[in-house]
Amino acid sequence: MKNTRLFMFAACTLFLAACGRQTVKIMTPPDASNRVLFGAEQLQTTLDKAGYQVMMQQGDTTFSDPEIKTILLTEVNDTTLKKEGFHISTTGNLTRVSGRDGSGVIYGCRELIDRVNDSDGKLNFPEELKDGPEMVLRGACVGLQKMTYLPEHGVYEYPYTPESFPWFYDKEQWIKYLDMLVANRMNSLYLWNGHPFASLVKLEDYPFALEVDEETFKMNEEMFSFLTEEADKRGIFVIQMFYNIILSKPFAEHYGLKTQARNRPITPLIADYTRKSIAAFIEKYPNVGLLVCLGEAMCTVEDDVEWFTKTIIPGVKDGLQALGRTDEPPLLLRAHDTDCKLVMDAALPLYKNLYTMHKYNGESLTTYEPRGPWAKIHTDLSSLGSIHISNVHILANLEPFRWGSPDFVQKAVTAMHNVHGANALHLYPQASYWDWPYTADKLPNNEREFQLDRDWIWYQTWGRYAWNCHRDRTDEMGYWDHQLGKFYGTSDENASNIRVAYEESGEIAPKLLRRFGITEGNRQTLLLGMFMSQLVNPYKYTIYPGFYESCGPEGEKLIEYVEKEWKKQPHVGEMPLDIVAQVIEHGDKAVAAIDKAAGSVSSNKDEFARLQNDMHCYREFAYAFNLKVKAAKLVLDYQWGKEIKNLEEAIPLMEQSLEHYRKLVELTDEHYLYANSMQTAQRRIPIGGDDGKNKTWKELLV
Repeated sequence: MKNTRLFMFAACTLFLAACGRQTVKIMTPPDASNRVLFGAEQLQTTLDKAGYQVMMQQGDTTFSDPEIKTILLTEVNDTTLKKEGFHISTTGNLTRVSGRDGSGVIYGCRELIDRVNDSDGKLNFPEELKDGPEMVLRGACVGLQKMTYLPEHGVYEYPYTPESFPWFYDKEQWIKYLDMLVANRMNSLYLWNGHPFASLVKLEDYPFALEVDEETFKMNEEMFSFLTEEADKRGIFVIQMFYNIILSKPFAEHYGLKTQARNRPITPLIADYTRKSIAAFIEKYPNVGLLVCLGEAMCTVEDDVEWFTKTIIPGVKDGLQALGRTDEPPLLLRAHDTDCKLVMDAALPLYKNLYTMHKYNGESLTTYEPRGPWAKIHTDLSSLGSIHISNVHILANLEPFRWGSPDFVQKAVTAMHNVHGANALHLYPQASYWDWPYTADKLPNNEREFQLDRDWIWYQTWGRYAWNCHRDRTDEMGYWDHQLGKFYGTSDENASNIRVAYEESGEIAPKLLRRFGITEGNRQTLLLGMFMSQLVNPYKYTIYPGFYESCGPEGEKLIEYVEKEWKKQPHVGEMPLDIVAQVIEHGDKAVAAIDKAAGSVSSNKDEFARLQNDMHCYREFAYAFNLKVKAAKLVLDYQWGKEIKNLEEAIPLMEQSLEHYRKLVELTDEHYLYANSMQTAQRRIPIGGDDGKNKTWKELLV
């Protein structure tokens, strides 16, 4: 029988050679894990597309035919490798991919895949390479939340239903998303929702708490099991987020309670319901982690400690006990609106597999490296002994245009890792978080563009540097030139113009928000603009005084700058007029670079045209903002000197600013459905707009 198999293999090899297709054999051990087999499948798919004839062999891993290119995939107990690390060695026609674990094998396969794809299908495998991730957790989030509130529900209250989230039940979309995470070396998926338990588990003591009908509940069970199983074989950990204290609507109505409230006291009933919800969830999905947001509900920090240590952790342990297990799933604690250190000090003696998480720049992206009190939160949490996660959160100031600066991202991740001590990354979508999976782009025939297709460079940059941020800048420019050249069908040299456009435009929104932002995060839609009153008197509108001053580089607001000018006082840090001059330069350079690249693009032409339009949008916004700030400076001068000529000189600047804003309206009117994906009463700047009002530049044009 063995001789027959050898004869058949030899015959197949001769036949394939006669057809002119090189044969590649992928071998895996007989006891290969699901992750090793997944890595093999991914590698096989890539080699098939590259024109190779791939033979898969599981069982005998003896290298017996030096004439055939062979790739051997194995897990090894090599303690010189990091967790999820791999070792690739090539001798003659044999390439060994040895992973410290199954995930290491997957990432070793991804290294080979990238080399095949980046070299037009050549098998340029390394003679010797050891690699592993710098950050322990590298993940992205998907929000099961919407742009507006559901009827009779409050903020964050979104049951898992096909009506609200049809994409949640799309298995093909999930496979595409999970494969994207793997390709970008990410190992965690976060699902954000206010109170997911009432959509995913039934409680014997509170059967009426279920918030979906029986058919939907069965669909949710099936989808959640599918998602976690598919994620696991890719080495991806699913982490379910929830807010405190939120109750399911039927539970709250049954007991005459509100679903949520600020400064809510802990009661035995609410604690029992929450503990049993968590226990039931862990019992059903023991390999799923939990991300806990204690803030926005509790009366005191002491309540935070009690809730975490006497309700949440016991709930997790109850679920494990029901299964007879002691291995703790990860439990992540957000630092938002709580004293995270106080809670962790109380929790670590009770539960070991704990992580902390904090927003990197708040709900926006303003700087590579937070400073002052904001930075201290990160460094303090990193020193607790548990792993600290930097959360790139919401990105309200980047909506809705394309953003993908490799230089900015590399600097940011380097600061996270080296300065703040974070050893994990949690990444929000670049834009339209509340409208997942779609972008805000307006396409012909009312079609919608998917974020995964549009914002590929967003995920690729953060994933690349979360794996290793210590890469040579010159080499990285070449790497991204090649990636962009492949995507847009142009030479690396010409693609460097596209990279420059991304990097120049990538400075505009961060610089403007950190100098002129007047409220935290998603309450301000920066790229819609600001009213003159908000520029001359920001304190009137500020919800979180001093927020951006405590986060970004040291500098002055416009109102502070003018006051110091009149009082002949020294200035400190970034100056507002310098910043608007800089963003003008960034806008000009971005447009010049993208226009220069346009003539040589041969692939994804429609997407390039949209990217090119975004660069022009950024420039017009920068010009309009610059002129308005200069006019605002004259208005502030009038307040000090009472010279009417200041107001007269401001008028032409306002008129010129308005002309650029009109151009911005023209550039966006046929290209964007909205500027901001959060369309609730929480948005304040430049203007409120629930129910989808005041969400476009055209609506705000006087």
